[in-house]
Amino acid sequence: MKIAVLPGDGIGPEIVAQAAKVLEVLRSDGLKIEMEYAHLGGAGYDAEGDPFPATTERLALASDAVLLGAVGGYQYDTLPRPKRPEQGLLRIRKGLGLFANLRPALVYPELVNASTLKPELVSGLDIMILRELTGDIYFGQPRGIRTLDNGERQGFDTMLYSESEIRRVAHVGFKIAMKRNKKMCSVDKANVLDTSMFWREIVTDVAKEYPQVELSHMYVDNAAMQLVRAPKQFDVILTGNIFGDILSDEASMLTGSIGMLPSASLDENNKGLYEPCHGSAPDIAGKDIANPLATILSVAMMMRYTFAHEDIAQRIEAAVRKTLQQGLRTGDIAEAGKQKIGTAAMGDAVVAAL
Repeated sequence: MKIAVLPGDGIGPEIVAQAAKVLEVLRSDGLKIEMEYAHLGGAGYDAEGDPFPATTERLALASDAVLLGAVGGYQYDTLPRPKRPEQGLLRIRKGLGLFANLRPALVYPELVNASTLKPELVSGLDIMILRELTGDIYFGQPRGIRTLDNGERQGFDTMLYSESEIRRVAHVGFKIAMKRNKKMCSVDKANVLDTSMFWREIVTDVAKEYPQVELSHMYVDNAAMQLVRAPKQFDVILTGNIFGDILSDEASMLTGSIGMLPSASLDENNKGLYEPCHGSAPDIAGKDIANPLATILSVAMMMRYTFAHEDIAQRIEAAVRKTLQQGLRTGDIAEAGKQKIGTAAMGDAVVAAL
């Protein structure tokens, strides 16, 4: 198992270090794991003048999976767009053909009270959000800032999807739904956007190949409301790049903290990039207070989806659950009567549970 490890920026190196401890345990247990480190994001710019250096690209292409921390930092905000850390993230996703972004929103019983919603709304919640990752307004051309004939400046972006892009991610969604509760909601804005009308048409057509799956459609504004009104109505949510970006962050707070949410970005052969859903949080970087559990749970997803080791994925998830049962909490999920610990201590606790 060749894994490219990209700590990135901000709290990235701290949380990735804890996930690496878990991988070391698995290696000591006999798994043939090889880890090689490289730079991405601001770290790539600082080291090689590029947020996605050629050396990192070569390593990522040659690896079976990629483990990423987070990218971004205030000090890079004034750089030209191509040099900003987020461009490194977009480029590695595009370069590896990672089109299916899986973001589970799972509420652990031990963290029901950490959610800002009432316990009865989130208790037992288990949603899988599938976000298309390489199309939509984030990549559509033309885009830019221009000056009109009357001298006024105007910013513009292009939302577009090809039929093949929609079909391939829809198939992934239906296959995930088949392994869960055979229920999928496709989220769009078909009442306003031509792109969404096309999205709905294609998803509906793909659904004919999966008659066992109950397909529904929902406008994105309603979906955003329903996620906080009655989130347990959802099982699998399929949506495009920009809507998925927003809805998955909203769903993360149902779980109590975005620090608990892992993600997987997969290509057609299940090669994947695994990362926490949260950002680089530069304001708390280096303070040993970040929650590493989303990154550790991303390793569990790596074992499940890329390496097909469901047993190991469940073992990691059970270790996280045991750690929470012991009352150990980082600051983002802290509550009265529980022991508040730091990033490294939480990593050590999961290793001990393993």
